[in-house]
Amino acid sequence: MTKLVTIYGGAGFVGRYIARRMAKEGWRVRVAVRRPNESLHVKPYGAVGQVEPVFCNIRDDASVRAAMAGADAVVNCVGVLTERGKNSFAAVQAEGAGRIARIAAEEGVGQLVHLSAIGADANAASEYARTKAEGEAKILAAFPSAVILRPSVIFGTEDGFFNRFGKMAEKNVVVPLVGGNTKFQPVYVDDVAQAAVKAVLGQAGAGIYELGGPDVDTLKGLMGDVLKAVHRERIVINLPFWIGKLMATGFGVAQALTLGLFHNSILTRDQVANLKVDNVVSEGTKSFADLGIKPTALQAVLPDYMWVYRPSGQYDAIRESGKQLGKT
Repeated sequence: MTKLVTIYGGAGFVGRYIARRMAKEGWRVRVAVRRPNESLHVKPYGAVGQVEPVFCNIRDDASVRAAMAGADAVVNCVGVLTERGKNSFAAVQAEGAGRIARIAAEEGVGQLVHLSAIGADANAASEYARTKAEGEAKILAAFPSAVILRPSVIFGTEDGFFNRFGKMAEKNVVVPLVGGNTKFQPVYVDDVAQAAVKAVLGQAGAGIYELGGPDVDTLKGLMGDVLKAVHRERIVINLPFWIGKLMATGFGVAQALTLGLFHNSILTRDQVANLKVDNVVSEGTKSFADLGIKPTALQAVLPDYMWVYRPSGQYDAIRESGKQLGKT
């Protein structure tokens, strides 16, 4: 019988790439999400009926167990960058992750893969990083043979990082940054998916892997890469952390005063705390090299989806060529 993998958060940014790769491996793929009707884009990843979105709330034991029924392997991609309602960092990244691991052990699942993040640290100033570490601890306690993947900032067509900076460059002459000197090691989304699939297939030993691309750069340097890709010149200002904290506090107050009608997805105090720490692969940790994967460079992919923020979009290169012809 064809094997089955349940991917929690399998319709999200990283999850969809894992789902596509698992379908190509011939597995049946169950995509566990909060809104199955909004996740139908995963169905064409395989043959008819091979990839199916199902409802799941990872805050509920029964819901998690139902989505996992009969699964040979489980992948957890669920995480939150900002808290909203009941989906707090603790509920999703600590309790939710631990719940999936505990039930996977109870159900006799063969492989468990968990997507965490570089910077997961029980002693971190950021609650995001602390709950990532707490989730990892709960997973390893319940499922010691689990594979935990810690990527740096992930890039790809649907990412929320470089696309956000592309929009900022499109709309603003001055681009303010908080943590402009903080270092990142951007990693391509399909490389992360490939690592997850290797783990599902039993081609990766148990433990924690930190995943970063071939290049390390500061946040300000990465903004420069974005500006180059979108063919725009902008003034980039590196704001001190204390100003970032004040801005984040103001956005938080606005969210509270509007009773959540305004959701602060711009900058939070927790994100400011997280930006104080470099987001790069640690020395001596397992990495892509241990998985036999050669990571993709940012410059090989970024221009392919940043063109939407160029002055003339996909026709920007043609316009520039026309200007050159006019000079001859």
